[in-house]
Parts: sequence; structure tokens; C-alpha cells
Amino acid sequence: MEFFQMLVFPGLIFLSVYSFALEYFDRIVYARLQNRQGPPWYQPIADFFKLLGKEVIVPASVSKLWFKLLPVFAYAANLAAFLYIPLTSANSLYPFSGDLIVVLYLLTIPTLCFFLAGYISEGVYSGLGAVRALTQLFAYEVPLFMALLAPAILADSWSFAGISAYYSAHPIMMLVNIPAFIIAIIAAQGKLERTPFDAPEAETEIVAGAFTEYSGKLLALFRFTVDAELVVVASLLAAVFLPFYASNFIISFILYLLKTVFIVFILAVFKGLMARLRIEQIVAFCWKWLIGIGLLQIVLNVIIKGAF
Repeated sequence: MEFFQMLVFPGLIFLSVYSFALEYFDRIVYARLQNRQGPPWYQPIADFFKLLGKEVIVPASVSKLWFKLLPVFAYAANLAAFLYIPLTSANSLYPFSGDLIVVLYLLTIPTLCFFLAGYISEGVYSGLGAVRALTQLFAYEVPLFMALLAPAILADSWSFAGISAYYSAHPIMMLVNIPAFIIAIIAAQGKLERTPFDAPEAETEIVAGAFTEYSGKLLALFRFTVDAELVVVASLLAAVFLPFYASNFIISFILYLLKTVFIVFILAVFKGLMARLRIEQIVAFCWKWLIGIGLLQIVLNVIIKGAF
């Protein structure tokens, strides 16, 4: 049973299928906002298999082992994080006290893999993309963590189950975390390297950023990791800010789909309304505004927790 869950639901197969589905949804919403028709439903799958059929070219001067392993590590970290996030009930596949902290840690690994992939590629564009990815990590990581930990402070728990139990008993307290939710949405755009925080890739400037030297199956796996990261981040935000579940599995599963689609819709609209920021603008915005608001949210939650 445990092997089935890891392989099928909520494991590898479901994450893979839902990654393609959310990528299509994100692209179609973004296209409609720009008055375009958008891609057909099978386009994400076609793009993936097209890359699988391409030749893998490894630069002669790089470590071939690390060059090939980094995409695997990046996707594995996303999959591991996904297994600790509750989808259809308050408990994930492997719940424990402090699982929220572990998920936040695991979600840092893919970005570090992106940086290392660009760094070891020894290309100008890939190196610049790697530096931008790491710099942006330092920009959004703190406000994202603050935004996600603020509801946990109010719930007096570092576990998803504890957070769900508290807000199920005190649903009105969810309104207190609205500023944190807004911060998390903005920081998530940086985490996912989406407009206006897409400077690490910036196709019109540095080709494909840290992935410039990657091709074939390895590039397909990196792109697949980015799609999976969208699912994981949307699921994480849903589990922290909308931690409500039904007793019936089917209803709860539909509720999970609605919550994650709603979050991706907000991310797509946000992307469609914004222009790209320069990397120094991203850092200044995150540290001047998001961290300040996030700190106020934590202080407010501590005060409310003490009062009640």
C-alpha cells in the first residue's frame, strides 16, 4: 500500500500528471490575458517528449557525473517535499511534528541545483543565470519563510496537521493571515522564477539562464522539475493558508484541486500583469517591503496568540 501511494497517489505519477495539467492551465490563462488562443491541452506533454528525443550534449570541460545528476536531485527534492504535504486530509503520507520545516528545506534544494547546474556548465549565459538564481534565492527566501511560518506561530504548531486542527477550530483566524498569504503569493513568483521575477532565465537576455548548456533528456527533466515545483508550491500554500478538508475522499480531492487551481490562477494573473524586474530591483523589493510586512504579520500573530 505504501509503495502504491509513493508511486501513484500522492506520489510520482499523480505529481507528474498534475504538473502537466497545471502547466497547461497556467499557460492558457496567461494566453487569454494577452488576448491569445493559447496552446492545446497536450502541448506540455508534447514539449516534454520532444525534448526526450533530442540528443544530450555535455560540455567537454564539465564533470559529466554532476552534470547529469543535478536534474535528478532537483526533481527528487520536489517529489520528497510533495510527499510531506497533505492533499486530501490533515495528514500527509508521512506526517510528523515539524514537517512544515522539512518541506521548506526541501524546496530550497532545487534552486541550489539550478545554481550548481549553471555554475559547472562554465558558460557565460549559464553562469550569469546561476548567479541570478542564487541572488534571487536570498531575496525571496526570507519573506517566503516568514509568510509560511506566521500561520504556524498562531496555530502553535510546526506541523500541517496542527495548523489544520487549529484553523478548523478557529476559522475566523484565517483572516489574520491575509497579508501573509499575499506575501507568499509574491514570493512564490520569485521561487518559481516567474514574471516579474524571471531574471534568472530571462530568455531575451541570457537565453535559458542556468539551463543554457543543457539539452535532451536532462533539459526535459529540469523543465519537468519546474512544472512539478508549481504543483508543490501551490499545494504548500493551500495546506498552510486553506487547511480545510472533507471527510469524504472524493470531495476532499476535488477541494484540493479547486484550491491549487485557484492559487495557480492568481499566480498566472500576477504574471500577466507584471513586467520583468532587474535583479537588484527584486532584491530591494523583497528586503524593503516583503520582509517588513512579513515581520509585522509575525508580530501580530504573536500578539493575538498571547491574547487568546
